[in-house]
Amino acid sequence: MPKPFPTVADLERALASQGYLADVDLATALFLALDLERPLFLEGEAGVGKTEVARALAAVTGAELIRLQCYEGIDAATALYEWDYPRQMLEIRLLEARGEVGAAETRNIFSREFLVRRPLLRALESPGPVPPVLLIDEVDRADEEFEAFLLEVLADFAITIPELGTIAATIRPRVILTSNRTREVHDALKRRCFYHWIDYPSASRELDILRSRRPDLGDRLGAEVVAFVQRLRSSDLSKLPGVAETIDWAAALESLDARQLMPEDIDRTLGVLLKYQEDLVRVRGDGARSMLAEIKAAR
Repeated sequence: MPKPFPTVADLERALASQGYLADVDLATALFLALDLERPLFLEGEAGVGKTEVARALAAVTGAELIRLQCYEGIDAATALYEWDYPRQMLEIRLLEARGEVGAAETRNIFSREFLVRRPLLRALESPGPVPPVLLIDEVDRADEEFEAFLLEVLADFAITIPELGTIAATIRPRVILTSNRTREVHDALKRRCFYHWIDYPSASRELDILRSRRPDLGDRLGAEVVAFVQRLRSSDLSKLPGVAETIDWAAALESLDARQLMPEDIDRTLGVLLKYQEDLVRVRGDGARSMLAEIKAAR
C-alpha cells in the first residue's frame, strides 16, 4: 500500500487542514506509526488533544473512525462481538410457528447473520480500501485482563470465534491508543506500540490552535484567554484546564460579546474552564482579578 503522506511535513499540513496543529515530534511519531504499520500510544493529561489526533487522521485519509471507549470492567465481548440471543430465539420460534420444525432444528443460529459486531471486530473486518482508524480511547481505565486481551489482538490483528473460526484483518487498521495516565499501562502493551507524550502546548502554539478553531476571535481576547489559561496551569488546582477547555471558554466569551477579559466575565464563565467546585472557589473573585492584573501588566 502506498504511503498516505510522503513526508512528515506533508502529514503536518494535512492535519493542519483539519484544524489540528501537531508539533513536529508528534507528527513524526504518527508518520512512523503509519509508515511502519505500528499502533501509536499517546499519553498525556486529559484535554491535550490525544483523541483529536485520531479524528484528524481519519478525516485527512478519508477513513472510517472506529472508537472503542475503555472503562473499568470492559470485557472482550463488549469490545469484540456478541451473539444476538433475542434474535436467535425469535428466529427459532418463527420457524416453529410456521410449522417448519425441521428447519428450526437445523437452522444455524451461530452464523454471521446473528453476530453483533463491536468496535474491534468491525475494524478487523473493514473491507477498505482505506484502512480504518481504530481509536482505543483511555486504555488506562480498563483492567489488566483487558490489556492482555488487547495485546493478543494487536499482535496478530486476528481473533478466533469458536463458532466461526479465525477472522484476520485483510487490511490492518491504523491504531491509536490513548491514556490519561490514571494508572500505569503494562510495558508489554506499550512495547507493541510507538509512544508519544503530548504535553500542554506553549502559549504561542495554544494561541495558534485557538485561532485555527475560532478564526473570528478577536486578537486581544484570544491572547488574554491563552495567557489566563497558561497562568492557571501553574496554579495548584485539582484539574488543570486542557486545550479543549481553552477553546470552549473562548467560544463562551465570544457568545457574551466579550472583546477583552473582564473580571465579571471570568467569574460568570469559569464553569466552562474549570470542572471542580474547589477550583472554582479558589479562582473566582480575588484570585481571578489578581491573575488578570498580572497578565495585563505583562503585556
